[in-house]
Amino acid sequence: MGQSLILGLGEVLWDCFPDEERPGGAPANFSYHAAQLGYQGGVLSRVGMDERGEKLVRWLAEKGVRTDWIQRDPDHPTGTVTVDVSRPDHPQFIIHENVAWDFMEASPEWRAAVGSAVAVCFGTLAQRNPHSRETIQGLLAGERSKRLIVYDINLRQKFYSREIVENSLRLASLVKLNEEEAHVLHHLLEFPGTTELAWCQYLLEHFGVEGVCVTRGARGCLVVDQTGWAAAPGIEVRVADTVGAGDAFTAGWVAARLRGWDVAKQAHFANATGALVASLPGAMPPVGEEYRQLLEQFGDKG
Repeated sequence: MGQSLILGLGEVLWDCFPDEERPGGAPANFSYHAAQLGYQGGVLSRVGMDERGEKLVRWLAEKGVRTDWIQRDPDHPTGTVTVDVSRPDHPQFIIHENVAWDFMEASPEWRAAVGSAVAVCFGTLAQRNPHSRETIQGLLAGERSKRLIVYDINLRQKFYSREIVENSLRLASLVKLNEEEAHVLHHLLEFPGTTELAWCQYLLEHFGVEGVCVTRGARGCLVVDQTGWAAAPGIEVRVADTVGAGDAFTAGWVAARLRGWDVAKQAHFANATGALVASLPGAMPPVGEEYRQLLEQFGDKG
């Protein structure tokens, strides 16, 4: 299982905090945490031919993430995000536009990578530019019957539309969103019902996805699939910052799904990975040993 390839498809960038710059981007964070969980984590993205791009690729490679699929863009800079952490539990992001990951290309190498992966995670943000949107949707069309295609909705600023979200849902086998996004989609997509459980069940029935997870911050999460549903309570931690915690949660959920665990075990394990990362600074802290211990606690002997 440790050799299985899990890919993050989309943005890689620098999170620019007041005191430093840290590597980030949800697909990169996800791939990093997949690697920390013992998989082969890889990134399909694009950086500029600049110092930030070289540094980002080098940093990810040193952390055990496969970077050989990261494209170089001669015309656009490496992505950056300005992060305001004046409220550590609710960071604010300013995501700068017309950067390298807005112009990703569907190369033969990328198609081969997707074809060899057990799971691919993508989001909404990387589809803000029509160029990368076409690349992502073209790469993933018809793939959900062959491998886990994970749509981590990740609504950011105003970089989304009903059309993008609906097209993405039709590509996905698993869907993850937070409770705020659930309410946004309730209105955007005109979900029937008034509860998160009803909305998740609608996604299963209407879009043909296998599983849906709603994260509830300190209150835990809800996981729903064709076998039933489970709600896990939150895990109390001292929050350092929540940047990357949702991506760690997604990686934990995917690992649990790949192991064939039931929905209750999926919910509790993903909760534990997310809470662990929320207790540490930055999106990609070193957590490999902690993850190994968690897996053992959940009965996985590797």
